[in-house]
Amino acid sequence: MSYEKVKQAGKLSIGTKQATRMVELGRASEVFVAKDADPRLTNKVIHLCKNCGVKVTYVDSMKQLGKACGIEVGAAIVAVINE
Repeated sequence: MSYEKVKQAGKLSIGTKQATRMVELGRASEVFVAKDADPRLTNKVIHLCKNCGVKVTYVDSMKQLGKACGIEVGAAIVAVINE
């Protein structure tokens, strides 16, 4: 399951702004997007990932994605950072 990848990742960038920045800097190896997140938030990042060749993985919910990151709130987008 993709949540396991998030849990095992050494370094994460949680949130739309932070994840976008990491993709732009070429530091993101994979980006996880919650299916129930607002498309107005996620579309820009998904498009950027496609342009930069970063893998996009969809997960079921913001709540589960946030939990996998170890935070109490939902997360729309999480980037796994290259160390």
